[in-house]
Amino acid sequence: MAHRYMVLAKRGERLLQSTLSRGCSVYQLRRSISLFTKLSRSKGFRGLLEEFQVWNKDVPKGFEKYFKEGKSKAPPRKETKVENKDPPLPQRSSRSSSKKTSNNPFPFLEFKAKFDPKRPRTPEQNMYYLIGLGVGLLMIGSFLNSSRYREITWKEFINNYLYRGMVEKLEVHDKEWVKIKLLPGSQVDPGSVLWFSIGSIDSFERNLEATQIENNVEPANFVNVIYKNEPSKGTVLNILLTTVLPIAILIYMTRGILKNMQKGGGPGGMFGFAKSTAKVIEKNIGVTFADVAGCEEAKIEIMEFVNFLKNPNQYLELGAKIPKGAILTGPPGTGKTLLAKATAGEAGVPFITVSGSEFLEMFVGVGPSRVRDMFAMARKNSPCILFIDEIDAVGRKRGGKSFGGHSEQENTLNQLLVEMDGFNTQANVVILAATNRVDILDPALLRPGRFDRQIYVPSPDIKGRASIFKVHLSNLKTTLDKNDLSRKMAALTPGFSGADIANVCNEAALIAARDLQTTIIQKHFEQAIERVVAGLEKKTQVLQPEEKKTVAYHEAGHAVAGWYLEHADPLLKVSIIPRGKGLGYAQYLPKEQFLYTTEQLLDRMCMTLGGRASEDIFFGRITTGAQDDLRKVTQNAYSQVVTFGMSKEIGQLSFEMPEERGQMSFDKPYSEQTAQMIDQEVREIVKTSYKRTYDLLTKYKDDVEKVQSIAYKRTYDLLTKYKDDVEKVALRLLEKEKLDKDDMVELLGKRPFAEKSTYEEFVEGTGSFEEDTTLPEGLKSWNKEKQAPPPKTETEPTPSS
Repeated sequence: MAHRYMVLAKRGERLLQSTLSRGCSVYQLRRSISLFTKLSRSKGFRGLLEEFQVWNKDVPKGFEKYFKEGKSKAPPRKETKVENKDPPLPQRSSRSSSKKTSNNPFPFLEFKAKFDPKRPRTPEQNMYYLIGLGVGLLMIGSFLNSSRYREITWKEFINNYLYRGMVEKLEVHDKEWVKIKLLPGSQVDPGSVLWFSIGSIDSFERNLEATQIENNVEPANFVNVIYKNEPSKGTVLNILLTTVLPIAILIYMTRGILKNMQKGGGPGGMFGFAKSTAKVIEKNIGVTFADVAGCEEAKIEIMEFVNFLKNPNQYLELGAKIPKGAILTGPPGTGKTLLAKATAGEAGVPFITVSGSEFLEMFVGVGPSRVRDMFAMARKNSPCILFIDEIDAVGRKRGGKSFGGHSEQENTLNQLLVEMDGFNTQANVVILAATNRVDILDPALLRPGRFDRQIYVPSPDIKGRASIFKVHLSNLKTTLDKNDLSRKMAALTPGFSGADIANVCNEAALIAARDLQTTIIQKHFEQAIERVVAGLEKKTQVLQPEEKKTVAYHEAGHAVAGWYLEHADPLLKVSIIPRGKGLGYAQYLPKEQFLYTTEQLLDRMCMTLGGRASEDIFFGRITTGAQDDLRKVTQNAYSQVVTFGMSKEIGQLSFEMPEERGQMSFDKPYSEQTAQMIDQEVREIVKTSYKRTYDLLTKYKDDVEKVQSIAYKRTYDLLTKYKDDVEKVALRLLEKEKLDKDDMVELLGKRPFAEKSTYEEFVEGTGSFEEDTTLPEGLKSWNKEKQAPPPKTETEPTPSS
């Protein structure tokens, strides 16, 4: 069947090309028509005619009075038995027949219901029909006109017509072709028009004049040449196809764009850029609240919002109003988007999600249009939850230097504010949003009535980290006790977010697979922590012996300074194997501390300066290896003076400082004299810290020498043979390539200050060893609809006898 369609289209195309060309052969025309007629008798063409008859069976609109009710335009035909070799046409009982039982040779015509003739036509459809009719009539006229013309060559014109004196005049049309007008009675083929093409007018006139002079024709008897500038055959059709048709298509596309923008995007497609890109999640996405840990307070808040939609009477009976929305804030990776995914998985109501950056496009007006369309979708699906991720992309403060009142971003924000709390916002829709830059959001967006609650999702504490490790360890293959392992790993990862913990567990599994292990052991988790914190080990990086010795003394200075300072973080291990950008690596176990005294900050600065002081003591020179240490010390010192008010000269004053790299500050909130005092105080603090560290390392110089001799011994094996007191430690370093806490205790003795290193020690005094996950009484069935109690019926008192 597909072959028949292709042949039919190909024959029609050939016929059209041959009829539109100049000088069409009548014989070829008749032959093409004959072949097309034979092809039209096929089953496919007859099926097409039958469909056309079915469509035309109904009375045209506006002509109902010319036909009697219930009768068709054409009288019923009498059935006559006529033998026909062709197979009978398929009979159709109705136009809505099933596609499976239909024998229609044109299956695509089953969509004719979209173009039902009974349906009244719009003025636009009538215009399209008129345009199509005009194009068809123009093509027929062009076909009839082009069939009369026959092209000849210049030589044929000279020999057969000009030399014989049969030419009456020549008509030059559009400076491109010449129409030959013969004398009466000289027509070779009556009804045909002869013509030939010319290159240019000048060459045509010269050649014609030379030919007539050569033929001894007097100038007075030269053939008359008439110049005409009128539409030639095919010109109108060419103009229609090359100019009018593209303009019509452009107008149609423009009207489609305007319609779709007025309707908020319409049905989508290539003109649906103004339509909202929000997605409605109605099925389970595989994430539940059991997968969320370490942020129990935020979980309870989100569960309460779901309970608002499920059981509103629980709050309305007490006179409470349901909050309209909440915004989740906090550092990156703490689980804000994961909370939204869990809400979508367990809410039981439609969950609509969109990103804040999807509102902004290069076209003006798209942002507000998408906001309107998104809230229209939310009201249509109410009660529902609308989640806007990374809302800071569209909710930045207005009036900044980056944009003004005409900004597309500001217009989008204004539309968002109106939709959240305007005149037409009475819908059961709860709006949730997430951002880690709540400080740059517009105050109008954060006020009660739009976002009634700000839910802060902090980095998890040690109990939260243990709960998160339990979630991620459940899918890992290990023979270790997962409860004990989660506690150990929580103690080793202070400051880690939920995303960091997930990365550690995944890295441990990858390291075990790299070593072809069947299960994951404790060593793999420790290597994963080092991989996340400091980067991969660069065992292939070659250092010069002098550089390796400098790195060893530098790291030993950090270790020893922190060992003998009370408020410094406990040391876990130290290594001179390069990792990431650093040439050495020292791992500490920081305490989860929120308040610091001046002495604690000074101890931290002294430990940081231990590497530079060690280089100065043992080599009498310093290197660039302490660049990152100096940056941390400078930031710490400026924070004490400028932000924390710990300087006697500056007093109890606090100024803002740029905290992030790349953040520029052109205006200082203090005078130049105050700036000089701040710089002087910072230098004094750093100088005091350095002097204290220098004196401390000088006091314990022997211990530093002992540690350095072991750390440097693996490259200088021959020298260790001459030192009996360090030989055992050197062999251990050559075997392990690292010095851990036990090695430090063996070399330097027990640390003189008490320190915490286990999970139980860290959580001691907090009431319990596990995170509190109990729900309030009103939220124990937060995702289930409660049945309303039956109304109480008042019983009438029976009269006493």
